[in-house]
Amino acid sequence: MTRLRFTRKSLGIPYAVFLLFFVILPMLVIVFYAFTDKQMHVSFGNFIQFFSDPTKLSTIVYSLVIALITTAVCLLIAYPVAYILARSKMKRKFVILLLFVTPMWINFVLRVNAIRELLNWMGLLGEANYFNTIFGMVYDFLPFMILPLYTTLLKIDESLFEASADLGAGGFTTFTRITLPLSMPGVASGITMVFLPSMTNYVVSDMLGNSKVTIIGKFIYEYFGTNWHMGSMVALILLVVVFLSTWLTGGFREDETVRGANL
Repeated sequence: MTRLRFTRKSLGIPYAVFLLFFVILPMLVIVFYAFTDKQMHVSFGNFIQFFSDPTKLSTIVYSLVIALITTAVCLLIAYPVAYILARSKMKRKFVILLLFVTPMWINFVLRVNAIRELLNWMGLLGEANYFNTIFGMVYDFLPFMILPLYTTLLKIDESLFEASADLGAGGFTTFTRITLPLSMPGVASGITMVFLPSMTNYVVSDMLGNSKVTIIGKFIYEYFGTNWHMGSMVALILLVVVFLSTWLTGGFREDETVRGANL
């Protein structure tokens, strides 16, 4: 038993070393720069400067709105697709799922360029910049919403649907009382996987919005080229947003799983 316990601890050493050098130390560097000025003195000036600038605050709002719209559109498209594929009796439904996943195998920049050429051909590239940005993000992140939803819906026990039908419940009641609550872990995972990258993916906003759409990820990129202190502060703010989003969706996932288990 002692040897087994020692072996398990030894297996955790590489992970602990990786966590220390590639997660904890970089985070400490970001915190250090965020709370210091160019003279390396402790300062809250970066936060004061950022939150007192209406342009920067509006950028955060724009980033949140773009991310929310992108997530909502992805969810509205992905849920019916995942539901139909999961409940379908088709023998080759995995081929249809593969069609949604295949674009992920292509280089990200190439995909964005393809969308740019399509919008340019449609005459929309220089007009609806926010529409172009959201359109490109939905195209890029849609598979990340479909996959967790499909996996979660596929795992729902068929006997629950049979029991619901035996008790006289209709399709709508079965969906609202069984399918939807039990699929919430997949919804939460999909929201996390789409919402957070949508706030920082400045490549899409630059290429499809003609650099007229600025999101918080662009701030981080620009500041780290000129001012590490301000860049670290913006990154720290984004980290807090990521933490809160993950915490909220994690709690939401747990509550819905317990609720579904009690149905």
